[in-house]
Amino acid sequence: MTVGDPDRLTGGFLYQRRIAALAPAHGARVVVVCFPERRFPLAALDAPRMLRQARAMGARVVVLDSLAAAYLGPWLALRRPKLPVVGLLHQPPGGLEGGRPRRAVQRALDQLAYRRAAWLIAASDTLRERLIDSGWEAGHILVVRPGRDVIAVPADMALSRREMRAGRHIAALCVASWLPHKGILDLLEALARLPGALVTLHLAGNEQADPQFGARVRERVERVDLAGRVVRYGALPPEEVAALYAGADVFVLPSYKETYGTVYGEAMALGVPVVGWRAGNLPHLVEHGREGLLAAAGDVAELAGALERLAGDDTLRERMGIAARERAAAWPTWDDSATAFFATLGEVVSRAEKQ
Repeated sequence: MTVGDPDRLTGGFLYQRRIAALAPAHGARVVVVCFPERRFPLAALDAPRMLRQARAMGARVVVLDSLAAAYLGPWLALRRPKLPVVGLLHQPPGGLEGGRPRRAVQRALDQLAYRRAAWLIAASDTLRERLIDSGWEAGHILVVRPGRDVIAVPADMALSRREMRAGRHIAALCVASWLPHKGILDLLEALARLPGALVTLHLAGNEQADPQFGARVRERVERVDLAGRVVRYGALPPEEVAALYAGADVFVLPSYKETYGTVYGEAMALGVPVVGWRAGNLPHLVEHGREGLLAAAGDVAELAGALERLAGDDTLRERMGIAARERAAAWPTWDDSATAFFATLGEVVSRAEKQ
């Protein structure tokens, strides 16, 4: 159970789609029930209809995505659900976007839902730690990380590093929706501080995720100091994103609030060193100086320096790329993640049917 268009190209929706695609191999079937996108928190009015729809589609357990938890929370608090509920969290209670008042209200509503859940499935150890610190019982939180493996690149979509470099020393790739916490404006400022011959930056991601912020990013890209140095793609299907990973020298995403950061893991699995802030979950994925370079959050000069250092040292990039691939090899594949996910749902359903 989620909100809006389930085909959106974000890490959370990618998680859902990859898990759902593997359901038949685990003797399961996933049906998606979507709350309509309405002004917060009006979609809560749709909760009874969403629950009826889930039951009518033969659901035996409701997997409640963290985007929809606030809308179902009040109803779960009022009455015991007829179906067991499992929370699927890609963000902490209260979410990552919006002002403090909105996040405070959402946090309270999210918590109403999670108190009714048989299990909470968190997408990262970082998120699990935050939940425990907030008072949630550790024994009811399972970490199921995103898979590191990307969809195979069709031969006709393959991109060479030479193509992506476009005559410069390196090609840097950023995959992210254009949202303020992703740090894209900081990245552009860092790029502007570098000599023009060093880096060609490739930006892939939904440019309309926050229209007002997106307009600021487009205005910055179009200034004369970045002319010809940034390639924009907008939202791309997974196989085209995989082609960009394969042709990139460096992956860079200076995100301030990344609960897991699926894109970091995907880049590392393909042997691409990572640059970003020492913030969110990234320090749990990358050791500074080994698989990539981390800068203090908000320090644009240090971010520019990290890119310049990698652009000027082929040996360093190669060494970090090898280390990144080796570290990522220890992380789960999507099939591993699906195995843990559906095993948990099976336990919940079995327990509910015995009651």
